[in-house]
Amino acid sequence: MRISRTLAASAAAISMLALTACSSGTGDDPSSSASTDASASTEATASSLDDVAGTTVTVVTHDSFYVDDAALAAFEEETGMTVEFVAPGDAGTLVNQLVLTKDAPLGDVVYGIDNTFATRAVENGVLASYTSSAPAATDSAAYAIEGAEDQLTAIDYSDVCLNYDLAYFEDNDVAVPETLEDLTDPEYAGLVSVMNPATSSPGLAFLLATIGELGDGWQQWWADMAANGLRVTASWGDSYYTDFSAPNYGGDYPIVLSYASSPPYEVIDGEPTTASMTDGCFRQVEYAGVLEGASNPAGAQLVVDWMLSDEFQAGLPTNMYVYPVSSSVEVPADWAEYATLSSSPVTVDPAEIDANRDAWIDEWTSIVLD
Repeated sequence: MRISRTLAASAAAISMLALTACSSGTGDDPSSSASTDASASTEATASSLDDVAGTTVTVVTHDSFYVDDAALAAFEEETGMTVEFVAPGDAGTLVNQLVLTKDAPLGDVVYGIDNTFATRAVENGVLASYTSSAPAATDSAAYAIEGAEDQLTAIDYSDVCLNYDLAYFEDNDVAVPETLEDLTDPEYAGLVSVMNPATSSPGLAFLLATIGELGDGWQQWWADMAANGLRVTASWGDSYYTDFSAPNYGGDYPIVLSYASSPPYEVIDGEPTTASMTDGCFRQVEYAGVLEGASNPAGAQLVVDWMLSDEFQAGLPTNMYVYPVSSSVEVPADWAEYATLSSSPVTVDPAEIDANRDAWIDEWTSIVLD
């Protein structure tokens, strides 16, 4: 994701909450298969723990990763492993570094490859085959990338969306924009701040949203936005923390690119101060996978399983502002009220993204920045 949230902001988030939701069905004879599966799972886990006790497993991730200290300590105690983290940069930098170092991998397991860069990692042979048997793996499979089902395990998702300052539109008697096309109207001139897709993963996700939503009209939309006073920053933090006019920040732009999950964190004294547009949202999915050539592949597999556990999944909303893939957990109550996911998020085929990503970014740059 991704998400250029700071670890300090993540650590300050509210405590982890337990979750519920509907679960998927199983086979024709659950009573007989359940005991068999459970027995096999227990044997595999015991064997894996024997293999990894006293070892170190290195997780390569993006620079916005955060896990609760207590959850990490519990995993280390259960497995007997020491977990170390390497964070080379955002999602794009992460994948690029994995490709460059594939002959001498940076670690054993990766978390944070998203669906905008997934095929690059797969096609460059970065990942080893591993299919988790964790209960949430069934839910994770709904986000599988064709051709990489045994290499990438979906862990979380979120919608990259434009957020807006509620008070600005009320105080200035301006209608809240509902569609991407609305934003090109002179009424919204100089009100929008987004990120450069060449330097920001949410910026790239939003570029893909406009391509998926507008088709052949995406270039003209960006040209119109540039002419309408669009501001472009290098990172999510520059737009959100500095530019956003919401009460917590006090910048000059009432519309900024962020996530559908951002508004719950802007509730003040029980009242929302921001909301997200549900048009032009890109559904971003983050994956984990065992690295090819890992020195501790057994430990890496256990990390993937752990990331699908209820404890890890339950911490995702408050630790990294993303939705868990597991249907056995429930998002926090304020998310249910204020973190409105798009009913029709934009998706672009990962293979198409991989084939066109660089050309699209170059074209965007020539339209908006040159």
